Amino acid sequence: MDTRRKLKSGAVVLGGMGLLATTLVACGSDPDKRCVDPDTHKLLPDSRCKPGGTGHYYYGGSVSHGRVSGGSYSKSAVKSGGFGGGRHGSSGG
Repeated sequence: MDTRRKLKSGAVVLGGMGLLATTLVACGSDPDKRCVDPDTHKLLPDSRCKPGGTGHYYYGGSVSHGRVSGGSYSKSAVKSGGFGGGRHGSSGG
């Protein structure tokens, strides 16, 4: 009976580790998303990217002096890193 108890607790630990690993990978798989003005590439409040707003979401890249660069308006065009990976944007748009 002691052996069965050890097996059950081991299965719980392994199951929990798998869930944790899946969660970490899923959280790190999306590129950064920012609301920007499509003409000036300046950051805007997220409310401006809602339907009818003037902003568009920009994925990946970096921000310098309130402007984005090095990413894309297309989420699928931006490579994203998983757990331990870096985020590298591709220019285009």
